[in-house]
Amino acid sequence: SWTVADAISRVLENSEELHSWRRCLLSACMKGLIFMYNSSKDESKESNQELERSMLLRLEELLHFVEEVDPDDWYSLVKTGLKYRYRNEAFLKVLNIAIQLLYKKESSL
Repeated sequence: SWTVADAISRVLENSEELHSWRRCLLSACMKGLIFMYNSSKDESKESNQELERSMLLRLEELLHFVEEVDPDDWYSLVKTGLKYRYRNEAFLKVLNIAIQLLYKKESSL
């Protein structure tokens, strides 16, 4: 659940630390997805699907705020995601959005 993270984000709403906090959340979200994909190589379990879906939605939301990622996290997420979730519509949708956001001209990747 993202209850604590959301509460901290609200507290940091108008501060300079909010962007840094969101970058940390983005990294944690990507690492969480990488871990889930590696530990549950098949996507058949219903409980895992719902958790992955909520993580993917959070990843998409954070990417709109941060628009930059750690290159190692990004590489690992793309590699692992495409290896184990290449037929998963939710993963592919968020991957497409992430590519569009991250590979704009001014992007760091």
